[in-house]
Amino acid sequence: MLVHLATLALLAVGILGSESPRFVAINLRCENLPEPSYVDRDAPRLSWKTQTSEANWHQSAYRVIVASSQAGIKADTGDLWDSGKVDSPDSVGIVYRGKPLPPNALCFWKVQTWDAEGRDSGWSQVGKWEMGLLQPSDWGDAKWIGNGQPGPAPFLRKEFNLKGPVKRARLFACGLGYAELHLNGGPVSPGVERDPGYTNFDKRVLYVAHDVTAQLKLGQNCLGAVLGTGWYDVHDIATWHFEKASWRGRPRAIAVLKIEYKDGTAEQVVSDSTWKTSIGPILTDGIYTGETYDARKELTGWDKSGYKESHWSPATVLDAPKGKLAACPCPPVIIGETIKPFAIHEPKPGVFIVDFGQNFSGHAQIKLTGPAGTSVRMRYSERLNKDGMIQRSEIETFMEKTKPVQPFQTDTYVCRGGGSETWEQVFSYSGFRYMEVTGFPGTPTVDNFRGRFAHTDLKSAGSFACSNELLNKIQHATRYAYLSNAQNIFTDCPQREKNGWTGDAQLAAEAGLMNFDSTTLYEKWLNDLEDAQFPDGRTSIIVPTWGWGSGNSHPAWDSAYPIVVGDLYRYRGDRAMVEKHFEHLKRYVDGLAKLTKDGVVPFDSLGDWVPWSTETPSQVTSTAFLCLDATIVAKLAKVLGNSIDVEKYTDLAAATKKAFNDAYWDEAKGVYSNGSQCALSTALYYGLVPEDRKERVFNALVADVERQGHIDTGIIGAKNVLRVLSEGGRTDLAYKIVARKEQPGWGWWIEQGATTLWEDWKGESSLNHIMFGDVSNWFIQWLAGIGLDEGSPGFRRFFIRPQPVGDLTWAKATHESPYGEIASSWKKDGKRFHLSITVPPNCTATVILPGSDSKPIQVGSGKREFSAQLP
Repeated sequence: MLVHLATLALLAVGILGSESPRFVAINLRCENLPEPSYVDRDAPRLSWKTQTSEANWHQSAYRVIVASSQAGIKADTGDLWDSGKVDSPDSVGIVYRGKPLPPNALCFWKVQTWDAEGRDSGWSQVGKWEMGLLQPSDWGDAKWIGNGQPGPAPFLRKEFNLKGPVKRARLFACGLGYAELHLNGGPVSPGVERDPGYTNFDKRVLYVAHDVTAQLKLGQNCLGAVLGTGWYDVHDIATWHFEKASWRGRPRAIAVLKIEYKDGTAEQVVSDSTWKTSIGPILTDGIYTGETYDARKELTGWDKSGYKESHWSPATVLDAPKGKLAACPCPPVIIGETIKPFAIHEPKPGVFIVDFGQNFSGHAQIKLTGPAGTSVRMRYSERLNKDGMIQRSEIETFMEKTKPVQPFQTDTYVCRGGGSETWEQVFSYSGFRYMEVTGFPGTPTVDNFRGRFAHTDLKSAGSFACSNELLNKIQHATRYAYLSNAQNIFTDCPQREKNGWTGDAQLAAEAGLMNFDSTTLYEKWLNDLEDAQFPDGRTSIIVPTWGWGSGNSHPAWDSAYPIVVGDLYRYRGDRAMVEKHFEHLKRYVDGLAKLTKDGVVPFDSLGDWVPWSTETPSQVTSTAFLCLDATIVAKLAKVLGNSIDVEKYTDLAAATKKAFNDAYWDEAKGVYSNGSQCALSTALYYGLVPEDRKERVFNALVADVERQGHIDTGIIGAKNVLRVLSEGGRTDLAYKIVARKEQPGWGWWIEQGATTLWEDWKGESSLNHIMFGDVSNWFIQWLAGIGLDEGSPGFRRFFIRPQPVGDLTWAKATHESPYGEIASSWKKDGKRFHLSITVPPNCTATVILPGSDSKPIQVGSGKREFSAQLP
């Protein structure tokens, strides 16, 4: 085999002899966000990346300063904190250790670093963060207000006078279920949907903050809000009966506007009984049912000063929710994409079917002209019947039969008349590709509608593409399914349930972290898991929940707690979540261990959900998860330096492994349990197989896959089979079962027109699920070859191990690691193999080229090229 290391293209002169270093800290973040505006941690976490053209660059030390003013930071003065020079390569999760930070404080910071030769970078650009409201007293005299009445969505408004030029103004607010905040004639945050997010409102209630300095004006101003029911006041009647939730109440809001004048004085405007309330055009809104909007009832100018509010009533002061007010730690749900319809059909007179060509979460925007009172109904669906009409039986199955019949995924718009009108709803969402429109005045075209893709604002942090277009479509479907189910919580589907099924979330977590900057959303959801936990360690199969699905142990689902904490540490390298949740993880694993009989989990529970044909006993997977959970907790205990717990949970994992083998090993057949692909791959991947049996078990798995020619698992096995085959040197076989176009498999879904991942191999249920989504992670880590090094959290060290298997002629992927972008791109040219990679500063890659005699190559940061002779 021939290996060639190409000359690194140098863009700066530093490495060529100049004494001046050419590196600088960039992408400064606080709490994993760029310039967050309402941090409520006493000791925020700071991080940065390094920009340099120098090869093999490594950080040897850093210095962070934090100042309370721009003048202070400009003068290189850290009056809040000066870390001094710290000898460390770390640039992730650096904990602020300065003076106590008051509420609403504005903090400026910057960093300088030193390289391995002791040269310093100079100072970075300035970053900033703002503190939130840390104590209940920080809200001053603000009260929870609403109208307290059933019926249309409440509108709230308050006029106030500014006495002079404003230096800084911040609006802190929480609306339950949701609030659209307005100031001086328009939304405070256009494009933001369903803020501030869903929690167990008896435990935790989230607030958000907005910089509204530029929206204020001298003299009279008007602050307002429109409130939606959301998950707080669920009135849609479905299987889960959220209408019975202990927290349920009519919509309400709390707000405080903190104003700092240029003359040094300050004042605040708070929500209280002096506000006014009315009802307007949003007649109904429901998380499952949709919205009804009558434009004839619009309150024109209601959010501007000078509006005649004589018909408005004083706001009602309402009880506060039981949960503690806390800052929302993740980005909001936004309109992430606007989708133009693919086509419109009219299967029946006056019934128009709009095809958006893509399954997604969100709603439609409608543009029309019609007489006043014209009622247009939009019903959303994933499927069509043979006659071209929408078909919704699979996704409305959990809506209970009521009289009158309640709508489902239905928006209704009533025209105001008098000209062109454009409308879209704000407080609900649907999962759909198709939309049925009835009552439209005239014949619509594609220009009358736009799809509005709503999801948590997660920036892309990974990519994959290859020469097989089928795999590219699977990657596309995975990313759309992931975003469709990122709705401030991780849901199972955006149409039928919208619930935070923990099994779905844990199975897709690694794919999510490889593809998107989803760290803060996982941190938010871990808070929800903490809130769902009972004192004895039990939790729930859906999170958040008011009680449905809680209290019973289903290890393949509720193991999400230790698994996601472990994944965050492995992929991001920040120990903060380990420290925060470690005692809760111990409590969970201890509680599960107490339920075992002879060391195994004895009861029926959710397991390898929706298998193709061969079912794996749930006791097998449940016991395997206990071993995995104990192993994770032991590893996290080591991270924290807790030797007692390292020993305790290592022993529990070993005992569970022995019990698993005693209960499920079939010596005569050389398999575990019934020899299913799930049982074999799970035993191998979770470390349950003794060393002297590994080859036999692996060969049994390979034989079964080769015999059947396809995957034969449910959601657990689908993740484990691909990984185990690749780790055992059979990526070629894993590729065959992914790339095949016949049923069952991902490729068959695509052949049937899938644009998101489906719930089951047969296509009989939801068409927008994420639980089979780890295939994308396999694309990036094995086909393109960007592999996590388990011994080096956060990709400080990682693998590049490309796999040119099957008919692939090229593949490429990127991943935005905590230290910068990793890239791997390879192609085949006859028997020659060419590889181009990018290693971020402060990182090291272990490159393993294809070929049985390939030796690992250690390379530092920079762009590199390799070539090799293929067998």
